[in-house]
Amino acid sequence: MTAAPSGPAFSVHEIPFSTYGSWFDISPVTAEKTYAEDLHLVSHQNGIHGVLRLVPRDITTEARARTRTEARPGLLSWIGDDGHIDLAYETPDTVRLRGTGLGIGVFAAAHLLTPFSGTYFFHDPAADAHVFTSYETGRRYRVTTLSGTLAEAVGTQALGSADRGLSVPARTARTTDGAWEIAIEELDTARPPYRASTAFGEIVEAAQHRFAAFADAIAPWRSAATPAAELAAYVVWSATVRPTGLVTRPAVLMSKHWMDKVWSWDHCFNALALAPGCPDLAWDQFALPFDHQDAGGALPDSVTHSEVLHNFVKPPIHGWAFGRLRRRLPDPPGRTELAEAYERLERWTDFWLTARRAPGARLAHYQHGNDSGWDNASTFDPERVVVTADLAAFLVLQMRELVALATQLGRNDEARRWTSLAEETQSALLDQLWNGDRFLTRGVATGRSWSSASLLDLMPIVLGEHLPDEIGSTLADRIKAHMTPYGLSTELTTSPHYLADGYWRGPIWAPVTVLVEDGLRRAGHHRLADDISARFRALCETHGFAENFDALTGTGLRDRAYTWTASSYLLLAEAHALGHAR
Repeated sequence: MTAAPSGPAFSVHEIPFSTYGSWFDISPVTAEKTYAEDLHLVSHQNGIHGVLRLVPRDITTEARARTRTEARPGLLSWIGDDGHIDLAYETPDTVRLRGTGLGIGVFAAAHLLTPFSGTYFFHDPAADAHVFTSYETGRRYRVTTLSGTLAEAVGTQALGSADRGLSVPARTARTTDGAWEIAIEELDTARPPYRASTAFGEIVEAAQHRFAAFADAIAPWRSAATPAAELAAYVVWSATVRPTGLVTRPAVLMSKHWMDKVWSWDHCFNALALAPGCPDLAWDQFALPFDHQDAGGALPDSVTHSEVLHNFVKPPIHGWAFGRLRRRLPDPPGRTELAEAYERLERWTDFWLTARRAPGARLAHYQHGNDSGWDNASTFDPERVVVTADLAAFLVLQMRELVALATQLGRNDEARRWTSLAEETQSALLDQLWNGDRFLTRGVATGRSWSSASLLDLMPIVLGEHLPDEIGSTLADRIKAHMTPYGLSTELTTSPHYLADGYWRGPIWAPVTVLVEDGLRRAGHHRLADDISARFRALCETHGFAENFDALTGTGLRDRAYTWTASSYLLLAEAHALGHAR
């Protein structure tokens, strides 16, 4: 018997079905904004690749069967009029499938095989199994029949264009239930033949228990007042992969859709959400981009299985994040961990003060909107190489965290140096970019200054208690103008540059919400912070955990299973549930 379904139900068109540690998922999403008719086994090694097509079939006619899908943590099902198919993860690299009354076809998604692309298919006599070997992922996918009769495979050893795959069970009379079971493994080159050692129902029950333990660890406070917490936990849990390739630690990808990387500011929000219940995993999330810090101290733009990109950087929110992280961990980091964090943050800060300050300049600059994380914000319309107020504010917070770390480590001279630099940077921010009414942006090449209708211009609110009261109040009033029924629009909705699906020119984003809410709260604007939190939580509870959201309708946009959105919800929901600021 299969265990009764447990955990939150979700649509596999919105959230991939996967498990902690796995590099593949089961989903119709096979590329950016690309939805296939059938569910696929989709690998995220060497990029996102739909490798195998999973086709429910009528056991008497072998035609495609009409089914609906149901998913909960631990169990994915195809339900038809004549039967059902169940799928569960036995391990991160092995899924088991079984069916009654319906069959399944397992086919290579790629029809064309060339010397450098596609999927080759053959029968492996050593394992008595069929194997798909994929050029795109560099991995093999072995299908072993555990029960039921295998229909004749098609396309074995075929080159060029061909259908390749197999079906179970073989065509049978409707008087039988056509019961069958198979295993699909993702492997490198070879392993011993697959042998089933655990009953299917036990596999499902174990998977459900693993997820339940994770949800209990990171959201023990959840209740009816935080109805999306368990699903948020699933989004994070199922997007976590084991170390392999260039991913040096267990990593929470931003998504197991097409945003299958770790970007060097997104990871901070996952680390914070995980910290109280999964401290080791939280530490790994914070540290992973620093494992790829370059000789000049810069963090990469992103890290994934087979590439580390350095063409851009991301904003230095890491001092802010680390200060919060070490306060949220159940046990304070030891001296060794603090020293490592200090040295990494020091090098990251020095990068901005050297490579990103023009000669004689007091403030650092971005080279492109991508460096800020707000890729196409209207702040960057006049010029791209610019001095912005948000960057200065983040660096001030980072220097203040370096002061705290240096003091704790007994490096008093260094603490005094960072204190001086933090004060000098904040003074320059107020002297050069504050015009008495708003913060300006200044072009490095031209020296001209401007303001925009982007919420980015208001991000110095992150300085919180360090801001003069009158500036904090002015920023709070301007932030209110960005409020919609669903949260903070990243561009004023009245702006000529506003676009409903304009990426950073209108939609609501999770990290901005957390940063602004935190800064407002530390600046004493608790009522506004409470309102922002409540609206964002309601947005996620209604529309899920998309990459971003239409500011006027709340509709989820772009990638629909984004972990920093889920983690941001968990942070705000925890604070709401426990009745205190995080």
